[in-house]
Amino acid sequence: MDVRLLKCFVAVFEERSITKAAQRVFVSQPSLSSAIKQLEAELGVALFERHKRGVNLTDEAHQLYPLALQSLGQMEKMARLFAHKALTLPIALGNFHDVSPSLYAKFLAHAKAEDAALSFELLDHEDKLCQARLTLDVFKKEDELFVPLWEEDYVLCVPKNHPLATKDKVGIAELNDFNFIECVVCEAHQQTLSLLASEGFAVNIVAKAQHKTQVRHLVSAGVGISFLPTGVLETAADLVQVRLQAPRMFRRIGLTLPATDSTKAAQAALLAACASWKG
Repeated sequence: MDVRLLKCFVAVFEERSITKAAQRVFVSQPSLSSAIKQLEAELGVALFERHKRGVNLTDEAHQLYPLALQSLGQMEKMARLFAHKALTLPIALGNFHDVSPSLYAKFLAHAKAEDAALSFELLDHEDKLCQARLTLDVFKKEDELFVPLWEEDYVLCVPKNHPLATKDKVGIAELNDFNFIECVVCEAHQQTLSLLASEGFAVNIVAKAQHKTQVRHLVSAGVGISFLPTGVLETAADLVQVRLQAPRMFRRIGLTLPATDSTKAAQAALLAACASWKG
């Protein structure tokens, strides 16, 4: 049944007047009268008895009124449901697993505060369903934008009982012959090993890992020492961080997404959050 007809019926029922009801629903009196006649024809009953001062209600009108209110209420409820969905901006956001947990959470909170309509589905940064990724600049693809958000310095990390744990900073020569844990995909580790080799020193590589968190666990286990970004060490209370007297090593974390998607609503909201991000 046409919702418009029910709205016209309710207006006439409550106003007891075609004129007032027409003003209420913003239609002309002939249009309202036509709508009531159409509804009466569909139902096969008379709903109103018309007279000079307005209308009288029939028994059928009294029976229809609560049902009409219920139907209109359900229609409004459905409209609100879909209006709510229209206001949400779902985004499948991938994240690199070893980034700073505090800054990651801070960025999510910042983005949500900037646009409350954002609705996150968090995935691994290599998941094919990702619409955007919070990851390292080295993982940016050719067709993607990269917006830098923060940097994490690499520091030497050692167990608390290690000989280097009491030092504020160490030079390259002091790493000679110490057991070292290598992250095989890490450019910073490769740069350090190359720097040591160029100085005529060597480290004893006793273990290798694919991820920084795995390296951290090996250092905590006392297997050896290594270099890790400060973000990975935020929750490593059992390890000591020592500065290395060498050229700065760091990694850059930011938002990547396909350039062709930058104008889509959710992606545009994320880019706007990046623009206002203070770190």
